[in-house]
Amino acid sequence: MKKKLDLQAGNIGTYILLALGSVVMLIPFMWMLLTAFKTYAEAVKVPVVWIPAQWNFNNFKMVLGTLDFFRYYQNTVFVTVTIVSIQMFMCSLAAFAFARMKFPFRNILFFLLLLVFMVPPQMTLIPRYVLAAKFGWIDTFKGIIVPNLFSVYTVFMLRQFFQSLPQELEDAARIDGCSFFRIYWNIMLPLITAGLVAIGMLNVLYAWNDVLWPLIVSGSERTRVLSVGMQTLQGGRQGTQYHLMMAASTLVMAPMIVLYLICQRFFIAGISQTGIKG
Repeated sequence: MKKKLDLQAGNIGTYILLALGSVVMLIPFMWMLLTAFKTYAEAVKVPVVWIPAQWNFNNFKMVLGTLDFFRYYQNTVFVTVTIVSIQMFMCSLAAFAFARMKFPFRNILFFLLLLVFMVPPQMTLIPRYVLAAKFGWIDTFKGIIVPNLFSVYTVFMLRQFFQSLPQELEDAARIDGCSFFRIYWNIMLPLITAGLVAIGMLNVLYAWNDVLWPLIVSGSERTRVLSVGMQTLQGGRQGTQYHLMMAASTLVMAPMIVLYLICQRFFIAGISQTGIKG
């Protein structure tokens, strides 16, 4: 009985701690959402005004009127879908090769690949820009997309999922005459669906929110994405329009929230499982 009470008390303490953590994580999002309906005076007032005196929906109209938001949305969706779809295919192929195929210097090559983690992305900006300029990719979608098509993190994570699958599955497929690609495409890949969705969502978030590289490469409205377009609301003669920035941020964040709600089950399963489909 005492152990049961101690267990219940421990569970209650855990729930309280998780609830407090959730509140702390939600505060910035609540401030962003509420500020999207404030006036500029309320947005910069000290102490902070949490609830606007009058809900101002004109901020969203001003954002849509000031920025070519629909073009930015179209560009961002195109860039994100292209990067993530090609990236997941290429990285899953590489992960399958490192996990299930035997070839000379496999472990050494994988170790050299992991060394890329030690190189800060900022160190590769100038070489990437020089290469993009030589290829004529400045202010083009190719310049934004191609340098982001490969991800060492994605290869590493998918390799872990592939390695967790039973060897008997591969052996049975080899006996039936399956090629390596059929084993990868028809047998292994469906078994790590949860992992693909989880890692794919993280890659979608990164591509959707990427600012630095698109800001460097894109130079016109034609190739500008949402994260770059929002930068035009900062500074200027009138200063940073915080209420407009928060309204724009709300519009930018909404699709990612919807995507997470749709894929939540797969995302949680991909994080908690080891790759074996139950």
